Amino acid sequence: MFSKKKRSQVMAAIRSKGNKTTEQKLASILRAHGIKGWRRHQPLPGKPDFLFRRERLAVFVDGCFWHSCPKHGHRPASNANYWLRKLLRNRERDRHASQALRSRGWRVLRVWEHALRKPTIVACRIREALEVGLRQ
Repeated sequence: MFSKKKRSQVMAAIRSKGNKTTEQKLASILRAHGIKGWRRHQPLPGKPDFLFRRERLAVFVDGCFWHSCPKHGHRPASNANYWLRKLLRNRERDRHASQALRSRGWRVLRVWEHALRKPTIVACRIREALEVGLRQ
């Protein structure tokens, strides 16, 4: 068991490697459905997972745990106060990133991790958002 100070140091040293599995899953859905024109890892607020520049659409894949999915999100029982604050900060950061992008003229689409289990529905949502972007 670590002291509070030591635990904070350990947690600060852990660097996120992103949500590679969910990003890869969405990339394969986009390819399988012939959706083209996307880019990844573009330097914009919130670091969108996928960007469609021409249509000005930013797509995020939000993990159910880390982004507090209403269906599948949960808080660990141990160290509950820490996790409550952490998950609330994540949601607040998501909200600010979406607002910053919208203020720059981008539209934002957030896809829950669990939605990736229904690739056709995800592809339809993205295609519809892209068509709206082309009409604007």
